[in-house]
Amino acid sequence: MTTTSDKNSTPLASSPLVNPRKRNSRKKARSPNPEGMPPKSPRAQTTSLESIQILPRTPRTPRPERWAPQDGEPIDEVELSLLGEEERRQAAEGTSLEDEMDHLSQRGVQKSMTSKDRNAVMLLVILYLIQGFPLGLALGSVPFLLREHLSYSQLAIFSLASYPYSLKLFWSPVVDSFFFPSIGRRKSWILPMQLIIGSIMLIISFNAEEYMNNPAEHIYSISIAFTALVTFSATQDIAVDGWALTLLSEDMLSYAATCQTIGLNTGYFASFTVFLALNSETFAAKWGIPRLTLGAYLQFCSVFSFAVTLWLLFVKEDTESAEEGISIGTVYKTMWRIVKLKNIQTLCILHLFSKIGWAANDAVTQLKMVEKGLGREDLAIAVLIDFPFQIFGGYVAGKWSRGENPLRPWMYAFWPRLFLALVATLTVYYFPKPPIHLGFFMFLVLQTVTQSFAGTIQFGGMSAFHTRVSDPVVGGTYMTLLATFTNLGGTWPRFFVLKGVDFFSVATCQIKEVGQELTVKASECVSEHGKQACKDLGGECVTERDGYYIVTGVCMALGAISVFTYMIPTARKLQKLPISKWRVFS
Repeated sequence: MTTTSDKNSTPLASSPLVNPRKRNSRKKARSPNPEGMPPKSPRAQTTSLESIQILPRTPRTPRPERWAPQDGEPIDEVELSLLGEEERRQAAEGTSLEDEMDHLSQRGVQKSMTSKDRNAVMLLVILYLIQGFPLGLALGSVPFLLREHLSYSQLAIFSLASYPYSLKLFWSPVVDSFFFPSIGRRKSWILPMQLIIGSIMLIISFNAEEYMNNPAEHIYSISIAFTALVTFSATQDIAVDGWALTLLSEDMLSYAATCQTIGLNTGYFASFTVFLALNSETFAAKWGIPRLTLGAYLQFCSVFSFAVTLWLLFVKEDTESAEEGISIGTVYKTMWRIVKLKNIQTLCILHLFSKIGWAANDAVTQLKMVEKGLGREDLAIAVLIDFPFQIFGGYVAGKWSRGENPLRPWMYAFWPRLFLALVATLTVYYFPKPPIHLGFFMFLVLQTVTQSFAGTIQFGGMSAFHTRVSDPVVGGTYMTLLATFTNLGGTWPRFFVLKGVDFFSVATCQIKEVGQELTVKASECVSEHGKQACKDLGGECVTERDGYYIVTGVCMALGAISVFTYMIPTARKLQKLPISKWRVFS
């Protein structure tokens, strides 16, 4: 495998990424200082990255070719003498012409989508779709299947399988640096990752039924298998995120978030909702169709992944993206430079705690509803109705996020998400005994639709903001850094939420015998398997205190306080910053 560091021996002048005018002016600027010229600042140190010049994607005012400083004349004075009144005003205020042009282009007339952009959108949707398959299984359907046999604490072990998707930052520089130039910078990673994803799914499919029937005996094997699956999906996501920055034109970059929303949600929907419905024996008997097993579905996903990989062999990647010579060490240093930006640190803190308000709702609420009698097929129908609204939400977020306020939809959807988390908690508390009547089911559908729509709006707005501020020089690393903290904000609380539900819960197994009643405190009563074991002994599980309500209340309280004091005020400040504040390269 070839690294981009191997290309450093190529003369920089031959690189298509170098602007000849800038190269000439740089040579002049580095000539010996004329007499009287101020000495060079000791902070102006050069790195290997400073030798790379990216042709601007927004208009600049070019410098005259024959410009050169006169003897005894400071460079800064000459530079300002070439600027007009408006440009001098911008320089005095600390803003650049590039920032002003970027601001004007955002407020100007938006261009229509070209055929090239439409093809790029289709490609991105399909690539994100492949990621949605394993994520829908790891975060959705498999926990539901395991819930029938495991406690929440045991489910917490399996929840660790989702962590690699939130930690992909640590190996993203490798993806940005190592590639085969003949294949393409992004395809060098996307192709093998999709082959591995399909192979792992195929291997798991041979033992899937045994895993689901006896999960307690195979909990670590299941967790390791899905951890590997999510890890390779995360690696594919790094390459796809970086490719999105060059596949789409400048005016259509906000639609990268729309592609991700549609692709991921579709794959997640297929692996979660559609699979749960077709896997249900009740649903299959009701509609007279064969039951879809987990093994058969994994084989379908495997074949789909192989087919897309084969099709991708005939898709040509832009050769310019494979000629950017950045070594892996330089990318890690660049990542550190990005992290040191004050606004990046602020944004990462925002991501880590922005989802705490509905963390318990996302992790446990649907499991609680199924525990209280909601059939998996009913849940599948509710999410099936919700799916078109998720797609529409992704489109709305993409349209709404274009312009100078990309975080506006993210901020507006904050309060509805907190309110809907409270509604969901009350729904669990007042959940009726089965069978569920039509009116209550329609209420569940409405709740599901509004909750997911608000979540999709938030996701799309934040993803559009990431696409806007990311530096294309290290696009994969930059996008992955931001996406890592976004995902981590929803992932890290999950383990503690699931553990907390069991920790704060008090359940007993009451065994009635002739003339006496025996009460045994049993932590197993928090799982369906434990309830069945208690029933086999002639007893009944009684929950005296449900830790779900305690954990949910704490999360919502923290979320409500953080909205006032930090989240929305900070988001408003961040989106007002000029693009130059998010760059590590001048």
